[in-house]
Amino acid sequence: MSLSAFDLFTIGIGPSSSHTVGPMRAASSFVARLRDDSLLARTALERTALDRTARVRVDLFGSLGATGHGHGTIKAVILGLQGEEPQLVDPTTADAKAERSTTEGILELGGTRAIAFSWRDDIVMHRRERLDFHTNGMRFSAFDSAGTPVEVREYFSIGGGFVLDQDETGNRRLIPDPTPVAHRFGSGNELLALCEETGLRVSDVILANERSWRSEVEIRSGLLHIWDVMQQTIERGSTSTGILPGGLKVRRRAAVQRSQLEQNPNPDDPLRAMEWVTLFALAVNEENAAGGRVVTAPTNGAAGIIPAVLKYYTDFVPGATEDGVVRFLLTATAVGILFKENASISGAEVGCQGEVGSACSMAAAGLTEVLGGTPRQVEMAAEIGIEHNLGLTCDPVGGLVQIPCIERNAVGAIKAITAARMAIRSDGAHHVSLDQAILTMRQTGADMKDMYKETARGGLALNVVEC
Repeated sequence: MSLSAFDLFTIGIGPSSSHTVGPMRAASSFVARLRDDSLLARTALERTALDRTARVRVDLFGSLGATGHGHGTIKAVILGLQGEEPQLVDPTTADAKAERSTTEGILELGGTRAIAFSWRDDIVMHRRERLDFHTNGMRFSAFDSAGTPVEVREYFSIGGGFVLDQDETGNRRLIPDPTPVAHRFGSGNELLALCEETGLRVSDVILANERSWRSEVEIRSGLLHIWDVMQQTIERGSTSTGILPGGLKVRRRAAVQRSQLEQNPNPDDPLRAMEWVTLFALAVNEENAAGGRVVTAPTNGAAGIIPAVLKYYTDFVPGATEDGVVRFLLTATAVGILFKENASISGAEVGCQGEVGSACSMAAAGLTEVLGGTPRQVEMAAEIGIEHNLGLTCDPVGGLVQIPCIERNAVGAIKAITAARMAIRSDGAHHVSLDQAILTMRQTGADMKDMYKETARGGLALNVVEC
């Protein structure tokens, strides 16, 4: 099993990678399956399952059923059934496309086959029931005109937009990929040993592995494209005003803060850079909450941390280069792989420590590398980043990715910078390893009550009255 940087950093729309991006991918995959020739009816007409489908039903379980409304899951499922994909769908027209199906009662399945559709009857939210494999479970069913099942398939959104179908659940962490890579590692200790044996930096190890899938030119251009999308999200988020959707009436603050910083630059303020970092993170997560275009990094709920810290590097670190941007993202990938393989990046599975915690750790590692840190300092920074997010619950008020998620990204970005600077000032020796911290996160997530894992039934979600 192998993971690429382009598995961890994917382009999609908000507000959630596991509840929006994942369900859209699952729905799109189900439609593609209906088109599959292997499901041809054995008749003279040889009609595909898609041709025979007259109705679809989608059952959403666990966290998807509990917070699907606030996380845009219904819209995502409709768009996916229409044939849209997260990386290609236009966020400016997505609401209207989904709305047409709900108001007109017609779904263009796969963009080609019109069937009757009622979202209230055909998308069922099971708020307190879950499938065995993972709390973010979905069951897609297609029926013919007589009501006979044509195809039934279960999918699981396991965090960061990753989706497994029922045949892939033997490995709960990774999308199966048998591609051999240059440097295999399954732990932070193994990664450090590789660096010591070869003299490579962490980013060099991942770059060598990425060459298993694509050329170095493609890797570089792809990562710079990811960075470009991140910057576009910051720009949109820091120039947009108004109220975020969903009923909490949360005001967008990034544009106001940007105006204040530009009108009163105060270059003598020693914390000026930190204010800009806060703005960058707020901008991304306000855009995410509004359903805009974002990069999962490694999730949508934590999408603001890595862009904010990377922009801190490009805007405030002397000598920052495009090569540094690429190395930052490659190093962050190494840490993201460790979280994905050995624990989880799903808030519904381990709480927000798996989202903001992993993003903080990845950003801290990336920044340390481009500041000239050794592999041991990189590992130390990553450990600090997750250690001080252990136990973080996922308790979105109203089931929306707004409170406390938006501010939490800003705080997480500052933590990441602090972790990197602490590591750079050290010799890399420390008492708690990254492996131990990741194991602790996994164990803590297992012990955490379900009410604190993206259900909107605990924590702030219970104690803050919705407006």
